[in-house]
Amino acid sequence: MQAVSQKNANKFAFSFILHYLCPHKQIKTMDNKTNEILLKNVAQLSKLTEQEVKMMPAIEAPLPSVEQVKQIVTLVKSIIFPDYFNKRQPDETVRSYYIGVHMEELYGLLVKQIAHGLQFCEDCEEITTKEKVYQEAARLATVFIDELPEIKRLLYTDVQAMFDNDPAAPNYGEVIFCYPVMNAMTHYRIAHKLHELQVPVIPRIITELAHSKTGIDIHPGATIGEYFAIDHGTGVVIGETCIIGNHVTLYQGVTLGAKSFKYDENGNMLNVPRHPIIEDNVTVYSNASILGRITIGHDSVIGGNIWVTHNVPPYSRIQQSKAVEGSFDGGLGI
Repeated sequence: MQAVSQKNANKFAFSFILHYLCPHKQIKTMDNKTNEILLKNVAQLSKLTEQEVKMMPAIEAPLPSVEQVKQIVTLVKSIIFPDYFNKRQPDETVRSYYIGVHMEELYGLLVKQIAHGLQFCEDCEEITTKEKVYQEAARLATVFIDELPEIKRLLYTDVQAMFDNDPAAPNYGEVIFCYPVMNAMTHYRIAHKLHELQVPVIPRIITELAHSKTGIDIHPGATIGEYFAIDHGTGVVIGETCIIGNHVTLYQGVTLGAKSFKYDENGNMLNVPRHPIIEDNVTVYSNASILGRITIGHDSVIGGNIWVTHNVPPYSRIQQSKAVEGSFDGGLGI
């Protein structure tokens, strides 16, 4: 009887979809066989599988909103770079007013989205009620806002680094307003602070927004010092456990990645340090791949199209060997 009721329910749902949601022309061209196939698959896809149950969030709550996370980034930009992402303010009093308005809006969005993200927390056994979830979200949002002056300081050092390292940069405004690296670094600096606060999911949403728009893939867990620059940017990858010092410059296509992975006795991957350490005053040119938990010593230069898997001492210059010139006769070399 239960099976019959479920079948009737599926038919009712499917009938509703056909008559109210589908275009009229599609209904006319759908024969009985197609109808049965669609009905059968609606029933199959409505069942919860073991894998689906395993992957469901720990707490029943609304999912984070990507659109509202975008709005969080936009508000932070308007607070940190008010002359570029906000209305120009003629004096400090009016400027303070608008920043205050944006700060209040930012706080509200942060609390809501952090609360939604906490359902993905694997070590939050004490946060069992909606009230406790929002209390924790409010605490984390307050700590984050208290870090905004430091985030601003770091981002302005990044602007300076890009300006100093790019002869094509005519002024600071073009760097702030146009350069993809500043978009990526703004997203990263926000996400990294939330990652440090152990906010689930939201940091990764933020960096992936920048990744999809700029082609620069920076994991929010990576540690990046001040005066950081990426020229061009497309294809740069910086892994989760990477540590980058101060005054480091990367060019397009650089990968700071893992060489291999470690596993526990059950075959599960271990989240251990596996990405490079780049010390101060290092330049890495285009399409270089630096892999594994190795150290590139300070004041070094890594040339383009290099594959580096060993430690590099300070003041080093790593370059490709020169190409061997030769000639080919009679089809040799083809």
